[in-house]
Amino acid sequence: MTSGGPEADFRLRDVALAAYGPSIVSAIGHGAVMPILALRALELGADVPTAAFMVALLMIGSLIASLPAGALVARIGERRAQTTVGSLDAVAMAFAALTDSVVALGLAVVFSGMTWTVFMMARQGYMIDAVPLAYRARAMSGLGGSMRVGVFIGPLVGAGLIHVGGLTWVFWLAAAMSFSSALLARAMPDFGSERRATAEHLSVASVLIAHRRTLLTVGVAVIVISASRSLRTVLLPLWAEHVGLAASTTSLIFAAAAAVDIAFFFPGGWLMDNYGRFVVAVPVVATTAVGAFLLPMATTAVAIGAVMMLMAMGNGLGSGIVMTLGADTAPVDGRAQYLGGWRLCGDIGASGGVLLVGAVAAVAPLATACLVMGTAAALGTAWVGYFTRRVDLLSRR
Repeated sequence: MTSGGPEADFRLRDVALAAYGPSIVSAIGHGAVMPILALRALELGADVPTAAFMVALLMIGSLIASLPAGALVARIGERRAQTTVGSLDAVAMAFAALTDSVVALGLAVVFSGMTWTVFMMARQGYMIDAVPLAYRARAMSGLGGSMRVGVFIGPLVGAGLIHVGGLTWVFWLAAAMSFSSALLARAMPDFGSERRATAEHLSVASVLIAHRRTLLTVGVAVIVISASRSLRTVLLPLWAEHVGLAASTTSLIFAAAAAVDIAFFFPGGWLMDNYGRFVVAVPVVATTAVGAFLLPMATTAVAIGAVMMLMAMGNGLGSGIVMTLGADTAPVDGRAQYLGGWRLCGDIGASGGVLLVGAVAAVAPLATACLVMGTAAALGTAWVGYFTRRVDLLSRR
């Protein structure tokens, strides 16, 4: 039993504001900024490759901060970590709005990616403490869903601001949202304060070594899940451009897929709580495999949209699966340090999937790249299914 109280008396809506409010607000800012990073770099004089690299810097910042984030949260706790990095991200976004240097913009983006990792890790730790085990998957799915809602709203608000005042207004929006998330986080309880005061502080390395077997099995499954999720964001736009779809049509397909993604997050959490993690972890990767195999046959907007909807359904069902598996396998002592390693697995998968697509597409036709990615996802489905089933069996024992 967690510190959330008796399961019979628990209601998710009782912790909804503290649990999801900061995530939605922060995600609105990040969702608004992501589509315009490359455009702002071009506006400042960057060439096209540099502008494209600007988007990757968010992921690089997240990757760099994964392990240090675990150590930081272990030291200062979830509440203080969120208020601190929310405020720091507000400063970074304000700096990005004011600067006229491409290099300075890139530094601000890297720093923002680092703060986002700390923020999300602290959110995960808070949910582990606040929610009983029987509701854990629904709570984590809600957390993943709240981020999706924010990322869906952000570009819509950002588009209006760009029309009124230009690209820099989007960064001011992100700064305001980050600072607001920090203020909201101040209202949440600090569950781990007594434990931190008496517990011995463990190093990140010692915790990861002690739990290396889990990280090399279930952690690899997380790498596969994260990589499969990243494939659709790379393969589908490339294939849409390859068959001649207009950029506006591709954008509409992605918007429709985002709505489908959001619609499936709560059913996915309910399935996990009632039938185990296996039933949603496998569809995330399996739908990616099927979609990658079907994509070379999709030559119209309707066909590409259908493939995208299939992958969005699987992704939506798996909302929160990585955080849920992390919570299931995390130790009591050294939890934050362990979750830092867990976050690193996810970041490796997300960045590795994108790099793998680029590497294969550089030496083979795009249709071949789709088939290679589909095969890799199919093999990954078997790994994910085996080890998430083991997590379910251990939980029942």
